[in-house]
Amino acid sequence: MISSNKKGVQLLVEQCLAHGMKNVVFSPGSRNAPFIIAFDEHPDINCIVIHDERSAAFYAMGMAQQLNEPVGIICTSGSAVLNYYPAVAEAYYQTLPLVIITADRPEEWIDQGDGQTIVQHDVFKNHIRYSTTLSEQCRTSDEVWQLEREISTAFNIGNGNWKGPIHINMSFNEPLYGTEEIIPSKVKSIKTITPFFQLNSTQEQELKEIWKSSPKKMIICGQLPLDKPLLEQLKLLADDTSVAVLVENTSNQVHRSFIHTIDRTLNSISEEELEAFSPDLLITIGGAVVSKRIKSYLRKFKANYHWKVGFDFPYMDTYQSLTHTFECSPLAFTSIINSFSTERNISSFGSQWKQKDFIVQDKLAEFFETIPYSDLKVFETILDYIPEMSHLHMANSSVVRYCQLFDPIESINYWSNRGTSGIDGSTSTACGAAAVNKADWNTLITGDISFFYDSNALWNKYLTPNLRVFMINNGGGGIFHIIPGPGSTNQLDNYFVADQTFSAEYICKAFNLEYFNANSIDEIETQMESFFTYEENGRPKLMEIFTPKEINHKILDDFFEKIK
Repeated sequence: MISSNKKGVQLLVEQCLAHGMKNVVFSPGSRNAPFIIAFDEHPDINCIVIHDERSAAFYAMGMAQQLNEPVGIICTSGSAVLNYYPAVAEAYYQTLPLVIITADRPEEWIDQGDGQTIVQHDVFKNHIRYSTTLSEQCRTSDEVWQLEREISTAFNIGNGNWKGPIHINMSFNEPLYGTEEIIPSKVKSIKTITPFFQLNSTQEQELKEIWKSSPKKMIICGQLPLDKPLLEQLKLLADDTSVAVLVENTSNQVHRSFIHTIDRTLNSISEEELEAFSPDLLITIGGAVVSKRIKSYLRKFKANYHWKVGFDFPYMDTYQSLTHTFECSPLAFTSIINSFSTERNISSFGSQWKQKDFIVQDKLAEFFETIPYSDLKVFETILDYIPEMSHLHMANSSVVRYCQLFDPIESINYWSNRGTSGIDGSTSTACGAAAVNKADWNTLITGDISFFYDSNALWNKYLTPNLRVFMINNGGGGIFHIIPGPGSTNQLDNYFVADQTFSAEYICKAFNLEYFNANSIDEIETQMESFFTYEENGRPKLMEIFTPKEINHKILDDFFEKIK
């Protein structure tokens, strides 16, 4: 087998495979030539080339998200490395095993005016699970031992219980393009064994007493992948009428006894009732929660006890009431709680929350029959057309918030970059996810600003025919009409909303996507059959939906007023 003639690179490739990394997204360059040669020549590595490093990193992140395994991104030296940073930060807070491998200049030339040379060692230090700089040379057995140990350590940390990005930096001297015939050898890797989580008798007794003495218990699930065993445990907990289970569509936990639309339900609770609906015991599971309303509410009406469950960020105190942190899987925790919660509480706290949810649903049927064409009406329409057994990707800002106002569909997987909640990379992430889910529909709903910001996501040859994009063009950042504050300033239109009049049509032509546009519900619906039909050219399709920016926020205000 051909490989780079740099021994350190050969060992790196074998270590990556030993730790389950089979996919690599490259961006072209010269200093990273040894990586390109070694990874591309290896028969067990799938290599992808995406020019724009920022897009490439989000594309790889979408792959890691779906595969639940490490995916590599590899670039040349200098500012190319910095273009990875938005995705690195997102992967850090979304706890995804992104492997950043960067080519560097020799250490003696850093800060000496050499081209494409910056300080790359520890460049992601605030948003990385592990970082190391390695040598290309492995002349002695000690050097081989050191390199293998470092790479194993990085992978075990980045793909362990608390997952996240790792950074492997390697400096190269020229020449860069040398090759040699090698026989792949078995490398030494280190494995981490995690013990089974269990409570001792004292801990169990403490938790039982808190559970029994708390008539108002609330479980909030943040961002999670689909987890059917966890869903079964949550359903058992929800059978207890003292337990209210609140989820979002990004939680991917759907059941009739859960509260699926937190903002919608919370807004229907009157000022006089707020304290009665606040929990004594709060249990939080999963990642980010979209709803700002529930965060503000629970910071005002603090629980007596807050149990945070999960390996990542164990001391994150989102609701300012943290009392216990459990570094274990949500499934292990809920199984334990269910094992000692057979004595049901007579409280109707969970039933109260669900009753409010039912009342709101009854009000909404009439409301949606009367509202005019607007963002809200468009979301109601297109969400009904998302195919069953598919993946829905939601861009940030107003899109993910609108989607939270509608009940999720059990057979659909919901995804959004809620780690840092930035608008950059939503399209690239969806493209990467669609590429590894070729048998399923992948639909992205995005806003105009998010789409234009990440239009380079379409600049690659790996786009798949199972990808559909709804682009809501309301002439700017509609979120700033919704959130309080910007509307009171003179800078609203130019600096916050950032009014724009551009269209996606010619971007679609440039990248060979079939383009649809609509200005009404009828135009949307009459094109749906064609939109969700596979074409022989094997390319994605995009529908640009123009909505009236002058009334969108007013309709949303009416929505919340109706359910108050």
